Amino acid sequence: MEIKLVDIKKDEEHNVIIGHTHFIKTIEDVYEALVTSVPGIKFGVAFCEASQKRLIRHSGTDEALEKLAIENAERIGAGHTFVIILGNAYPINVMKDLKSVDEIVSIYCATANPVKVVVAEEGEQRAVIGVMDGLTPLGVEGEEDIKERKEFLRKIGYKQ
Repeated sequence: MEIKLVDIKKDEEHNVIIGHTHFIKTIEDVYEALVTSVPGIKFGVAFCEASQKRLIRHSGTDEALEKLAIENAERIGAGHTFVIILGNAYPINVMKDLKSVDEIVSIYCATANPVKVVVAEEGEQRAVIGVMDGLTPLGVEGEEDIKERKEFLRKIGYKQ
């Protein structure tokens, strides 16, 4: 078995959601969950089919983001893995709707951070072992950091 690191390609302003699913209708159900969660959402989604034709199924509302999702799914290449690239929404806006999609088994990450996917490969099979999301901590927040965090959440409207 070989272990590989796959860098996820995306622009800084994009968020990525990577997860595991189990059925061909995932693409249509994820599309519907996303377009009904945020009006005018821009995204691309790609899903690695694990049997039969073994195609990368894809959809989206933005052609460039869809192509980026496909490229990342190809690079990961693990059966039943999906990649969503979000353009004008945050994961927090769509996670409840995604978690309600019956085919989704788990979500590995939902982030704007740099991401690497740890992939195990054996013959014709690949599996996602985990993800590296962002960078290591530089310290523990102090009183000023706490104040800044609370002010930021209120500034962007996530807290009153």
